[in-house]
Amino acid sequence: MSDAWLVGRARELNAVGQHSTTAGQHATIREADQLLAEAQRRGEPRIVSQLLRHCAAMRLTTQDAVSTADPLLDELLTHTRRHGLVVLQADAHALRGRRALLGGAEDNALTEVAHGLAMLDDELVPDRTLGRRSWERLLATALTDIGLVLTQLGVYEMADEVMGRAHHRIRESGGPHEIAVHMINRCRMLLGWGLRLERIGQQRDAATRFATASAIAVAVEGPWRESLFPRVSDRPASEQMPVLGAAHALAQPHAEHIPRLDVLRTLDRAIHPREKIIVAIALSRCLVESGRGPQAVRLLGNTREELTQDTSEPTLRISLAREYAQLTELDSADTNAALRDYAIELEAELWTTRQVRFSTLLTRLENSRLSNKHDAITRQALQDPLTGLSNRRALDDRLEALLSTPDVQPLAVALVDLDGFKGVNDKCSHAEGDDVLRTIAVTLRDTLRTDDFVARYGGDEFVVLLPGVTLAAAEAALRRTVQAVDRLPGELSRGVTLSIGVVAMRPQESAAQVLARADAAMYRAKRDGGNRVAAFAAAEDTGEVTPVWIPPDPR
Repeated sequence: MSDAWLVGRARELNAVGQHSTTAGQHATIREADQLLAEAQRRGEPRIVSQLLRHCAAMRLTTQDAVSTADPLLDELLTHTRRHGLVVLQADAHALRGRRALLGGAEDNALTEVAHGLAMLDDELVPDRTLGRRSWERLLATALTDIGLVLTQLGVYEMADEVMGRAHHRIRESGGPHEIAVHMINRCRMLLGWGLRLERIGQQRDAATRFATASAIAVAVEGPWRESLFPRVSDRPASEQMPVLGAAHALAQPHAEHIPRLDVLRTLDRAIHPREKIIVAIALSRCLVESGRGPQAVRLLGNTREELTQDTSEPTLRISLAREYAQLTELDSADTNAALRDYAIELEAELWTTRQVRFSTLLTRLENSRLSNKHDAITRQALQDPLTGLSNRRALDDRLEALLSTPDVQPLAVALVDLDGFKGVNDKCSHAEGDDVLRTIAVTLRDTLRTDDFVARYGGDEFVVLLPGVTLAAAEAALRRTVQAVDRLPGELSRGVTLSIGVVAMRPQESAAQVLARADAAMYRAKRDGGNRVAAFAAAEDTGEVTPVWIPPDPR
């Protein structure tokens, strides 16, 4: 199984799980968890992040598995932050926002979505390791997930803007499935927006949103037939996707939609609360249009009863209550008029509340932007601009802090030098040399532990600090790093390998002394042919250096 297959299969399971019974959803989660375990065994950070994202997202759409998404979301956020995967980190915030809404924590959802938006504000540099198209897809997914949270919060104008950015990315690099998912999500947003506009008396604008959603429901048929969604091939998407069927009915309520909506309401799969609400409102209007008002009232009442405990769709729940109140027969015309006046006043207040929520979001977004800029300035002072690793100043600070800590032992210190790097600059170009340095930096960071500290020492030299690690364990870890570089494709490494010298820190030793010994060990590794690790022997007083040979890749 290739890494690409792992990700592709997880995407497929995510799509299948959203259109399965509860038992089917749990089956897809179990298989996705197995794929995640395999990805974690291999250790490629980008693959692990994408599997974590899919496993968490699948749980968020499975009613009795939502709480099990929490540790995965925490791990996703930590993992992406550590490896500098900005787009996936922003998506982690979006999914945490969706989780907050499922728990009724709207304020937390606002904060999470502000963090995610702020991270995607700047002109992002595509991740070369992923490839441009895969990176664009991940960015579109993150933007869509943010847009969905904004839709649930009722901040439709900003949701529309974010969805527009996602559309641009999907148009450039998306396949049929991504296109279908995006169109369905946009259709859902427009329906919620239209229902909200109706509540404040903007009927014409609402009708425009419904008509646009209906047009999207027609246009999605093509990509739907080539998507990953489970489907019956000889039936249109509007008869299999509740939101699409409801779009046609809300645009033009008519009795002809009733059979289709009845089927969509009772599909043999788990149906999300937002789908239940939208379909119930659309069906009730068609029932009223055909003279079956009492049946519409019962339908809306039953739907409200069914969703009593749900908190994931606060704005749509109000639309459902409004629809029910409008159809409920009252004994007194005066009471009816009074309630209408009350409803108008209530909606005006809700609209003001919505504006406050929007302003709060903008404030938190600006705070997140300022915080990101502050963090960026701090990182620049301690970060090598070419590789993104810590620089010499940060290394000096960390090493001095470790050496001054009494209980830091054991501590291994390694100096890494590139074999053949001068030839890359001479035969190719300095730009390609820079690419090689970035590739080596990523490989160093990704093959070592979270607690290990990697810094660019200068030129083509790097230093690694491995706290709490014996010399033997440090040798083993660094051997894996040497092998990982040796196995890199030639177009990435340009044939460069590593020579590493590693030593164990001695009591009362200074930073300069321990780095000098690591440097001596590194030169011994170079003299013995490079592509290997050399370490001081256990007998420290001899100063002897023992080389550790790294066999060539059998490929």
